[in-house]
Amino acid sequence: MAEHTSSSITIEAAPAEVMGVIADFDRYPEWTGEVKEAEVLAKDDRGRAEQVRLLLDAGAIKDDHTLAYTWTGENEVSWSLVKSQMLRALDGSYRLAALGEGARTEVTYQLTVDVKIPMLGMIKRKAEKVIIDRALAGLKKRVESGPADHAAGPAGAAESSDEAKKL
Repeated sequence: MAEHTSSSITIEAAPAEVMGVIADFDRYPEWTGEVKEAEVLAKDDRGRAEQVRLLLDAGAIKDDHTLAYTWTGENEVSWSLVKSQMLRALDGSYRLAALGEGARTEVTYQLTVDVKIPMLGMIKRKAEKVIIDRALAGLKKRVESGPADHAAGPAGAAESSDEAKKL
């Protein structure tokens, strides 16, 4: 398997609140920057996104791709590329771990990207790192800003997913 890039951040919120934001794909354009559109194409029997189409505009890289999501328990989600115009592979995951009394969460984001055009491995790893750092910073800001309509708790995460399934 290809090398991956990974990074972690601590967010001042419970894991269920963080996962509620991660699972709310319809709102990704509000906080991710690079995602201009997100559309949930399929859901699992719990109402969580199984396939999501994302329109990405990251400057030099513009792509319309579909990702398949796998949910492991309440604190992990992974994805893999189904189809893309520019990418050969896009595999990643968010793993959440409660810290202290559970009011804080360590979020680990792992990502592997392979583009259809030739690119040095070192440049790909740097691009992965930039994507991860921006995503984690955006997630932290979004969760900690505390919008009242963000779901909290395991049931809330599922509700958030039902209302607006996203990444």
